[in-house]
Amino acid sequence: MPSFKSIRARAEKRKGGPKALEKLMPDKPDLKRLAKLGDDRILAEMTKRVFCAGFAWSVIDAKWDGFEDAFLRFQPAKLSFQPEDFWEGLLRDARIVRNGAKIMSVRDNAAFVQEIAKEHGSFGKFLAKWPPSNEIGLLDLLAKRGSRLGGNTGQMLLRFVGWDGFVTSKDVVACLRDAGLDIAEEVKSKGDLAKVQAQFNAWAEETGLPYTHLSRICALSVGENRSE
Repeated sequence: MPSFKSIRARAEKRKGGPKALEKLMPDKPDLKRLAKLGDDRILAEMTKRVFCAGFAWSVIDAKWDGFEDAFLRFQPAKLSFQPEDFWEGLLRDARIVRNGAKIMSVRDNAAFVQEIAKEHGSFGKFLAKWPPSNEIGLLDLLAKRGSRLGGNTGQMLLRFVGWDGFVTSKDVVACLRDAGLDIAEEVKSKGDLAKVQAQFNAWAEETGLPYTHLSRICALSVGENRSE
């Protein structure tokens, strides 16, 4: 596999130079901030990612205040104690997107968040301690113990709460394949994920960059996001 230096150089050329590329980088992960993130905000982000999956994000964003009210500000303990008629009522609640399976995932994920918080102090503390060199292990846990948090949904959840990880977007995968990594165009198998993890681990060791930055630079080095 080539040095990451060549991938970064290509991204810099496409985006107008090193300084221009640097401006496109997300904030560096802040483990202290993540550890202090409330369980209600974790559950809120889980819910947003679940409802955004296969749906227009703009619609979910526009309705989000309604989601917050309908789901009791995403307080896990409160939601876990709600009776069946509360959840049945949400199926008729125009403040949210009325998808039955996704609505019920909130109840399941409220329990999941509470379980992790009981084991680790809070969900944020749990995430802050999990090493980015084993993102595939964390994604597996989210898929198995959470509800509808597998695949890209789990990756986007981690990205939006500020955990340091890669995202196997179309452009990131195209970059990896162009660099010579033998993976499918859509990374879904555990084998392909393991290869992606190993490559990002190698590049993180080479560069000292956060995984979020490595992933972003990969995405900007290929695809249609060309500089003007």
